Parts: sequence; structure tokens; C-alpha cells
Amino acid sequence: MGTGKTVAGRALSKKLRSDFVDLDACIEEKAGASIADIFRANGEEYFRSLEKQALLAASVKKGAVVSCGGGIVIDPDNMALMKETGICICLSASPQEILKRIGATNHRPLLHNADPLDRIQKLLSDRDSYYRQADVIIDTTNLSVEEIVEAILEKLPPSAE
Repeated sequence: MGTGKTVAGRALSKKLRSDFVDLDACIEEKAGASIADIFRANGEEYFRSLEKQALLAASVKKGAVVSCGGGIVIDPDNMALMKETGICICLSASPQEILKRIGATNHRPLLHNADPLDRIQKLLSDRDSYYRQADVIIDTTNLSVEEIVEAILEKLPPSAE
């Protein structure tokens, strides 16, 4: 969260003239509820099952840019599918930058606690080994959306552009 996945993904898809799929938006549309409401009513495990279904549906869209939630990688099947059907790009940022970008938001269910910065640091630490499996990792901390897109394009194989 807060690394630029959705904004940069949208800009990248425009540049590549490809479809853009935001998995969180797909999940919300199919469930008829916000991510926060899904977490509240049914818990994280249920959300992760919806996320997996959305990824499966998106994986058949050839050439699409797919923005995934940061926790999708904790399921090894999801990571395998992403790497099998496309190029897996991890956008990262410092915990402080993430907190600055998302602000004091109440729609991030994983940050509902007294110390959001500590929670962000813990999530990043817990997920680090998964994130490092990505084909490309880009630190977006000091980058504009345009710079993120250019950094991604530089890392894509010529056939992907």
C-alpha cells in the first residue's frame, strides 16, 4: 500500500496501450462492498480467497497491467501464477513515505491500530522474502509517477513494450 501500484499501473497501461486491472476494484465490484467492509464482515482469510479468484480472472488477460494488493504474495500459488503469466514487478517505498502517502486513512484494514508506522514496518518485514521474488523491484520513495513508469519500462524486455 502506498507504493504507487494503482496510479503507476494506470499510467503504465496507458503508455503501453494495454488494459489496466485493479484487483482491489474488481474484488469490491464483485463483492458489492469495500475492502474495509469485507475485512470487517468476513476477515482477512475470506478477502484473500476473493483476491485469489480475482487474480485468476485477471491472469487470462494477455498484456494487461494488473495492480495487486501488497498481501497477495503471501500465497505461493498467487506468486507462481503472476510469474507464469507475466512479469512480476514490486514497487516499494520506505515505511515513512508509505505512511505519508496514505495518511491517516481509515480504509486500510491492516493499519487499524495505535501505531500505523510500526504496523507498516512489520508488514514490510514479514513480506520481504516474498517481495524479493519479484522479477523487478523498484523503490518509488523519491519518484514521481512518470519516473516510476520510466523505471518500469527500462526493466521490461523489449517484447513486453
